[in-house]
Amino acid sequence: MEKYSALFEEQTDATKQQERHYYLLSELQTLVKDLPSSFQQRLSYTTLSDLAQALIDGTVYEIVQGLLDIQHLTEKNLYNQRQKLHSEHRILKQDLLRKHKQALQNCKSHNLAVLKTNQRTETEAIEQRVKDEQRMMDEKIIAEMDQKVLDQQNTLEKAGVPGFYITTNPQEVTMQMNLLELILKLQQKEAQSGTLP
Repeated sequence: MEKYSALFEEQTDATKQQERHYYLLSELQTLVKDLPSSFQQRLSYTTLSDLAQALIDGTVYEIVQGLLDIQHLTEKNLYNQRQKLHSEHRILKQDLLRKHKQALQNCKSHNLAVLKTNQRTETEAIEQRVKDEQRMMDEKIIAEMDQKVLDQQNTLEKAGVPGFYITTNPQEVTMQMNLLELILKLQQKEAQSGTLP
């Protein structure tokens, strides 16, 4: 009798999983219609079915949410670093301007041309420094965000999410972003309807 009960439970679980798979697949097929047609064509029935299969137990939702949280923290941190640099540059320029005004007020008229030339050189040097530091900061931000994308691709690939693998091909990255958007929309829909596992 216990053997029959265990077998019945397995069949019930398999039926529930199959029903959930069909539900998720149907929802994904509906959501895909909102994507540009060029991406719709690349998302085959098999890919959507495999994605639905990966979403059945809800683990992928948790992984995606964790990756999003990390990304948002990284973006906020980088934004704050950039704002701090801008603030430092603003103070640097204000201090230089104050120093130049004071020097002009104390300057004898016969030294004025030399002073103005020196101040112009000093201002240009500060402007170049600011430009270089901003460029380096922007390059750092881009490199860090690119690394986050690679980390996300790697994590989702290891989790067995179809369509995810490490790539820098812009079209493939855009396709992965569309897949993430589908996952997030489906998660949101399930959370609102209370059907999350």
